[in-house]
Amino acid sequence: MNGIVNAYKPKGVSSHDVIYKVRRALNTRKVGHTGTLDPLAEGVLPICVGKATKIVEYIMAAEKEYLCTINFGAETDTQDITGSVTASSEKRITRVEFEETLTLFVGSIKQIPPMYSAVHHNGERLYKLARQGIEVERQPREITVFGIDIIKYEKDCADILVRCSKGTYIRTLCEDIGRKTGTLAYMSALKRTRSGVFTLENCIPIEEISEDKLIPIDAMFENCEKVVLNPTEKARVLNGVPVRRKCELGVKYRVYDEDGNLLCLSEGAQDGNWQILKMLKSFY
Repeated sequence: MNGIVNAYKPKGVSSHDVIYKVRRALNTRKVGHTGTLDPLAEGVLPICVGKATKIVEYIMAAEKEYLCTINFGAETDTQDITGSVTASSEKRITRVEFEETLTLFVGSIKQIPPMYSAVHHNGERLYKLARQGIEVERQPREITVFGIDIIKYEKDCADILVRCSKGTYIRTLCEDIGRKTGTLAYMSALKRTRSGVFTLENCIPIEEISEDKLIPIDAMFENCEKVVLNPTEKARVLNGVPVRRKCELGVKYRVYDEDGNLLCLSEGAQDGNWQILKMLKSFY
């Protein structure tokens, strides 16, 4: 049993709760998540099953999209509505000021991971230290925000759609945006609307998870050119030997046998005078 479950994680449950339900529904232990969502969050949560666990890193590295609500006038210790208020401000900003501020957060930016996160510090999860009232210095990390659109704007809150790279903490982004505007802010709602090729449109409720709802592994690589091997070439691949093929260097290819079975994900490379398909991940 191999494939991806594009599960809809409801608000109020953990990502691990969803994984447990997938294991129960499909009666398998070989399940891997592609990055967790906080209990407050809901939306797209791709879960890999069987051989699909080999592509977790590719799904995690893909661009993400989130719809979130940012509330103005306060900060909390968790940077979201679940925390305790640590500071407040009476200042409010206009929509124009908000739009101008958002442009400063598009592109490659530095972000300090929040204390309430799963980031490790000396072998300990930050959120465990935070629960003990301990705060430690964290190094800023580079992330990329590809775009921020305003969906709705009011004096005390706004809905924004954020397209970003992996490793982006949306609640931290909300807090940083609030501070940049000269007021304070926290995140009150979050929905992941896309994770790579997986969207809300093809999500399924966790109650409907079944084997026939699995998405094939190659759906993740639908933008890669398809290559079909003859029996001789297939034998070489099954023995871990690169196949000589005309290809573009550094470009990824999804490789099949003549029966339509996905064999591997490969990348165009150069071996002396020959162009070859160098295997990145095998699925046989």
